[in-house]
Amino acid sequence: MESLIERAAFGRRLQSVLARLKPGEKIGSTWVAREFNQRYGGKPVSVWAVGKWLFGETLPGHDKLLVLARWQRVSPEWLLFGVGEAETASALEQSVTSYAEADLALCREFAALNGEHRRIVREMVALLGRMEREPG
Repeated sequence: MESLIERAAFGRRLQSVLARLKPGEKIGSTWVAREFNQRYGGKPVSVWAVGKWLFGETLPGHDKLLVLARWQRVSPEWLLFGVGEAETASALEQSVTSYAEADLALCREFAALNGEHRRIVREMVALLGRMEREPG
């Protein structure tokens, strides 16, 4: 069972990485919930739940922790426990070494899109792939 100190430390780490996205601005639960839900494939989280994460009242579940860490480009271990390296390269950037820099830049741009826009891009690529494979 997590302690009050661990939860509070998690909340501070989460606030610190989120602050990088909006320097000098207050990070609100509504904004975080909206941005998180665009990246999360499960049931949307409430503003209230996000507020509890930010203030260290509770910890997110494992699936949500992974989404938060990936979104903020930090390791889940660091975000949850404060151990290990804070910054981490994305798994995509670590595993893809043979692509040109332009392709990697495209992948980074794709990863930054919200869920609906990523879905549209996937559909467009699938359609273009089918068109390429059709005889004629």
